[in-house]
Amino acid sequence: MRIDIVTDTFAPDVNGVAMTLGRLCDGLRRKGHLVHVIRTGEGGGKGETITASVPLPGYKEVRVGLPGSFKLRKRWMKRRPDAIYVATESPLGSSAIKTANALEIPVAAGFHTNFHQYMEQYRLGGLQPAAMAYLRKIHNRADLTMAPTSDVVDMLAREGFENVRLLGRGVDTGLFHPAKRDSALRAEWGARGESPVAIIVGRVAAEKNLPFAMECLRKMRERVPDLRCVVVGDGPLREKLANDHAFVHFAGVRIGDDLARHYASADILLFPSETETFGNVLLEGMASGLITVSHDYAASARHVAHDRTGLKVPKGDQDAYLGECFAALARWRDDSFRANARAAAEELGWDQVVEAFESHLREACEARGPITLSIKEKSKRLKRSYRTIFISDVHLGTPDAKVHEVIDFLKHTRCDKLVLNGDIIDGWALRRGGKWRNRHSRFIRTVLKKMEKDDTSVVYLRGNHDDILERFLPLAFGKLQFVKEHIHKGADGKRYLVIHGDGFDSVSTNHKWLAVLGAVGYDALLKVNRLYNHYRAWRGKDYYSVSKAIKARVKSAVNFVGEYEQQLQEFARRKDCDGIICGHIHTPEDKQVGTVRYLNSGDWVESLTAIVEHHDGRMELIRHDEFMAALDAEVRPDRITPIRGDNVALTA
Repeated sequence: MRIDIVTDTFAPDVNGVAMTLGRLCDGLRRKGHLVHVIRTGEGGGKGETITASVPLPGYKEVRVGLPGSFKLRKRWMKRRPDAIYVATESPLGSSAIKTANALEIPVAAGFHTNFHQYMEQYRLGGLQPAAMAYLRKIHNRADLTMAPTSDVVDMLAREGFENVRLLGRGVDTGLFHPAKRDSALRAEWGARGESPVAIIVGRVAAEKNLPFAMECLRKMRERVPDLRCVVVGDGPLREKLANDHAFVHFAGVRIGDDLARHYASADILLFPSETETFGNVLLEGMASGLITVSHDYAASARHVAHDRTGLKVPKGDQDAYLGECFAALARWRDDSFRANARAAAEELGWDQVVEAFESHLREACEARGPITLSIKEKSKRLKRSYRTIFISDVHLGTPDAKVHEVIDFLKHTRCDKLVLNGDIIDGWALRRGGKWRNRHSRFIRTVLKKMEKDDTSVVYLRGNHDDILERFLPLAFGKLQFVKEHIHKGADGKRYLVIHGDGFDSVSTNHKWLAVLGAVGYDALLKVNRLYNHYRAWRGKDYYSVSKAIKARVKSAVNFVGEYEQQLQEFARRKDCDGIICGHIHTPEDKQVGTVRYLNSGDWVESLTAIVEHHDGRMELIRHDEFMAALDAEVRPDRITPIRGDNVALTA
């Protein structure tokens, strides 16, 4: 399966959600799935995309993803995943679920954090109902929600969350192991051989109940003055707690083997939080052979057997919790107790969790209807076969060239002849400082690959934006030829004049400076168009072309198009042709006027269209979105009804 994961936190972030997602990604990839992570933060390695975000006020360690509907839609239309997992309920996560629904892609959501309960810790308890309503709205838009413990599943069901599934957690018992105990590290903490060490691991933040934990440590030291106290982690409360509790060593953030050494070098783990959805820290402490003290909910309720693999008390009972802290002090040398904790953790491998996660994603896919899981491979093999393809006005070198889409179209087609009908490369834009991107080079490579692998002949006609070719025409390199105009003989015997069409635009022909000025104005209009559609995407609305709307409503523009078409038809008659195929004006068209057929291939800036000739000589105007939907119907015949051209040949 091709799986995209959308999240506000991922490695190298140090928290339970980031760790869990890292384990899930690694496990899915080992099983052969293609996993891509769309996340906030900086850097980003292979298989990751970084999105816009802002730090949470007063909590700079936490970043909140901003809405990204426009970019997500663009990515998922180009590389459609089989399933999407949204791990966080930020504006980024909300927009991801909304976009997935619009594209009819199966989407599952994860409930990893009790944000609504955090409100009370930050003196915003009155907002809890609103926060829960927000979370419920987001999750109920997904096909299903995964929660880490049965009590969270039950709580969400009571709150009106639909289709909630249990997805447990595992622990890396190879990384977290009692053998990682380090006497040198204990010496740094001031712990002698007979000195117990109590450790707290996690974010140093209000929602972790740390002021109460500091009080427990203080009273434990009154009983055992030689007790060493360590806090691993960072957060907004660290400076204050360090100033108020000088007897506690704050070790900061630790990861990987260094974190495992800190666990194993301690003896008692205090886990005082009452707001966890799970609590990975507890399993890591058990795997490290520590005596753990926790509240009886989440991971503790599911995996701790009181007085056998750990110590636990009812949530909210502070006196009982302190009593169990004293009990841990009395039993820190109990090797059998610590061995039981380790043995319980050894049964909680990540392989089972990954399998459950994979199963839930398949269920989300089935909720959308039966679906073949080898869509990626099928869509790769499916190609529509045509005799000839005509495209124009790609405008490589400009930011608005829809290069991914035109490459996508070409990769899913096979043809004997490909006609590039002008303005493929925008020399005007490049002279004005336009940037040539890697994706523009990929288009050239795609065309060359068709020549090499499919034995396709390529005809490149010069346009006005690539008029530098004029001085070299005609020119040929094997199956590639550059010309000013071309006579195409159809399979049905009809003759078509193929020409870019700028010669019939008096502005382009007689007033080039005015045409260049117009091109600058058009580019500016496209920039406005991009900004406007970013706003529309943020609001969940479809793409809207401002320039098309203007051309359709301005009388002079409408008249120009009509006169342009009429002149080209007359020219085709003088050339004794049955039809004319052109581009230039970015207005796709297919119509018969008298004895001459007028075909305009449109452009790959806004209309995303091409003209194709079927093997029997029929000409057809193809739109990219309809073309891809028809291909998708071959993979998901139960999901999409094939559209025009459904009887053309398919080759594998």
